[in-house]
Amino acid sequence: MDLMMLTQMQRRKEDDNDDSLFYSQPRFVHHLDDGFRSQLTSLYRERISSQSIILDLMSSWVSHLPEDMTYKRVIGHGLNQIELQRNPRLDSFWVQDLNKNKKLPLENHSIDYCLMVAAWQYLQYPEDIMAEIFRSLTHKGQIIVSFSNRAFWDKTPNIWRYGTDDDHIKYVEKVLSSQGFTDIHAIKQKGESRGINKFLGIEGDPFFSVMGMK
Repeated sequence: MDLMMLTQMQRRKEDDNDDSLFYSQPRFVHHLDDGFRSQLTSLYRERISSQSIILDLMSSWVSHLPEDMTYKRVIGHGLNQIELQRNPRLDSFWVQDLNKNKKLPLENHSIDYCLMVAAWQYLQYPEDIMAEIFRSLTHKGQIIVSFSNRAFWDKTPNIWRYGTDDDHIKYVEKVLSSQGFTDIHAIKQKGESRGINKFLGIEGDPFFSVMGMK
């Protein structure tokens, strides 16, 4: 495999304090608007079967899965235990700082889907994490990486902080390809303005999703 490697400068963050400190307090808020969340849930409804074992990597108190669908199992991971405990879709979860410990406690070929929402932008070692995801996915298992143009910018590595939306998509695609994923493609959709924002002419959060298959 072509093991893409970021430079140390690309991995560097403005706030290099321990991530567990930043996420020590739960945030029971939505970090993306209604339109984005609706598009994400529609994508999940279209792509994920009810017989799937799902990993919600870098999750929180919501997983954005369709409320009227059940799955074989949903496993969560994140940095705040209280948020994960409040997530009604998770059958189990664990807490781990992926920028410190890059090995996942998952068996080979044990998950069908890996979902990441507004999460990739905080990874300093995405190559290592994607290698672990690839190992853990079943044959033809899929990863779905979704994000917008928002972030806690002082916690994002420079490669994300100083990139455009198109740069972000190409970056995710390149890392996935370097770790063996195939059928890699992206969805780009304009934001949906709703409610008062639509009345005021304020654009909604743009929707980007990059998908790949093992």
